[in-house]
Amino acid sequence: MKLRLSSRLLSLALAIALPLALSPARAAAPLAPIRIGMIDGLSGPFANAGEAVVRNISYAIERVNARGGVTLPDGKHLLQLSTFDNKLGVEDSLVQFRQLTDERIPFLIEGNSSAVAAALIDAVNKHNQREPDRRVLFLNYSAVDPTLTNEKCSFWHFRFDASADMRMQALTESIKADPATRKVYLIDQDYSFGRQVAKAAREQLAVKRPDIAIVGDELHPIGKIKDFAPYIAKMRSAGADAVITGNWGNDLTLLVKAARDAGFKVKFYTFYANSLGAPAAIGEAGVGVVRAVAEWHPNAGGNPGSPSDAYYQAFRQRYPQPKDDYLYLRMQVMIDMLAKAIEKAGSVDPKAVAYALEGAQYQSTFHSATMRAQDHQLIQPLYLMQMQRADSGGIRFDNEGSGYGFRTERFIPAEQTALPSSCRMQRPPR
Repeated sequence: MKLRLSSRLLSLALAIALPLALSPARAAAPLAPIRIGMIDGLSGPFANAGEAVVRNISYAIERVNARGGVTLPDGKHLLQLSTFDNKLGVEDSLVQFRQLTDERIPFLIEGNSSAVAAALIDAVNKHNQREPDRRVLFLNYSAVDPTLTNEKCSFWHFRFDASADMRMQALTESIKADPATRKVYLIDQDYSFGRQVAKAAREQLAVKRPDIAIVGDELHPIGKIKDFAPYIAKMRSAGADAVITGNWGNDLTLLVKAARDAGFKVKFYTFYANSLGAPAAIGEAGVGVVRAVAEWHPNAGGNPGSPSDAYYQAFRQRYPQPKDDYLYLRMQVMIDMLAKAIEKAGSVDPKAVAYALEGAQYQSTFHSATMRAQDHQLIQPLYLMQMQRADSGGIRFDNEGSGYGFRTERFIPAEQTALPSSCRMQRPPR
């Protein structure tokens, strides 16, 4: 009886196992994705800026995933983006950060507010000390307040954009070389970044052009002003021949639109005049007089068919609508450097990845950068650009189908963009 039962069980086992053995190999279950959580404004007056970031980060992630993802000891993992809308507010950001940590997302990215970035650095520091097994690494793509890599520097924070001081250095070098500029008006958003921009302008102009008079220094509520005409009237009354502004988003678009509508012919030295909506808003009034500074721009390649051109054209093919035409090279750099640091660390552990990022280098056929270990500030070239008509020569690509684009006025090598840092980094044991 026992032999008969054993034979039946053996036959049953063979009946199940044999087809499995002869069938094609089953595909292995996909490995868990490496999650990146983005906290930024996806609603409200600056939603367009947040949406542009989502497009750029998604594009950068797609490029990493297209080459197989990120290689770890157990195989290749894809990157995955999750978004958290903070409505560009500090309190909302802290709420979303708690949600991000509840989901055990190891990598946080943010950038469209320096005030938010400062609050998130504090939150990440406290969280990582309290929960060493659930640490978070903060990658900053656009928050440029210099304090973030100086007195507020943190081992858990890395900045991939040039600081306000670094950008201002590029702008003031241009002003220094222009003897026709004698009266400058400062106008900025009233928060930490805007105040820092104004401070940097005053300090740098005092050294480089002490003959220049600051004839106005305005701070206005961020995202609240619907009509900048009264500010333009003040500039005209003060006799300003140049305006320096760190405004971005709708605050920049509405400012330059008010200048155009008032027929106020003045040189604008900006951080973000090449950004969403601004070139079309500035229009003809900006030709030859509006400048911006960035780590790259679509016409930086110099010659048709350059690697820079190919990179930009691939982005436009991915996002063909003119309204989506705004490419941040630094976000591609950030995601690529993160992927390589994870591979170097052999882990998604934020501490290991942070150590792998220190001193890391990025190199492509048209751009290079180094993550300075001292303060976690990315050191990369900057371009000072001048706005021109697309048909004026030297402009292969306009912005957002506006008929206006930017051409390089001054290229600043990476080593010349680097500024001293007061950071005193406290690092955890390896």
